[in-house]
Amino acid sequence: MLVWLALSFINGSMVHTFLRHSLFFEDPRYIMFIYMVVNDALLLTLVTTLYVVSYIFFKIHASICCLLVMTAVLTTRSTPLILAGMSLERYISICFPLHYGHMCTVPRTIVLIIFILALTAIVPLTDLFITLAKERPGFFYISIFCDQSLLFRHSSIYTKNLVFDSLYFSFVALTLLYTYCQIMLAARAASSDLVSVKKARNTVALHGVQLLLCMLAFVVPSMQAQLIALFPLYSLEIRYVNFLLVYIIPRFLSPMIYGFRDEKFRKYWARHLTCRGGTSRVRPSVLLKLK
Repeated sequence: MLVWLALSFINGSMVHTFLRHSLFFEDPRYIMFIYMVVNDALLLTLVTTLYVVSYIFFKIHASICCLLVMTAVLTTRSTPLILAGMSLERYISICFPLHYGHMCTVPRTIVLIIFILALTAIVPLTDLFITLAKERPGFFYISIFCDQSLLFRHSSIYTKNLVFDSLYFSFVALTLLYTYCQIMLAARAASSDLVSVKKARNTVALHGVQLLLCMLAFVVPSMQAQLIALFPLYSLEIRYVNFLLVYIIPRFLSPMIYGFRDEKFRKYWARHLTCRGGTSRVRPSVLLKLK
């Protein structure tokens, strides 16, 4: 709970900083970043709630569990696609700087976010429909231990998700690898602005680390079941360690990648944290004219 409170404070301060300064509203990079922050904050809140509920009540109503699990699955699967979108934005800004203005726009960024939400909603919705078709009519009226494998337990769901996740992560991994290689080539050919190229390359590399950590959420559950079967007396400790590795630690990376490394956002964020920041409603175009 203390870790959740600390991360919630960090994420909340970032969202507040974004909302108070309109120059971030017109930059697709920061729109995608704040979407990542909100997604991570929601995911962390949901999984923390599920974890605490499992300790206090042990079993809850299946319909409530279904709502929590479906939302958690949606936010979990959104993260890799957000990483791919942010890496593509860095790739375009470095490799096609002259076309960046019309390729990466705010409306297109909003469309991309809607597409990510629609695509990631397919998995929990199909899980729900299969469960409704295969389980007995009163299944969602009973009390169960709230776990995805116990809620969506039909074998066809596991097979479907295995195929989907394989294609899904392969696409994201190839996207990150392609953008990283292209930025590396741009770094070798660049005669100026090497700092921006190196930052973009490091950002995409960090996204790759984030993707590997995200994959833990799909690998660890099967390992967890085997460990609990081998060491049933330590089931709570095993679940706790997996909870930290899969959900807590990866959530620290998003603030680090942009909140600390990005000079522009860090400047306004620091002002907010030290209570020195004022509301900035001046559009960037006006600032350029003033300069």
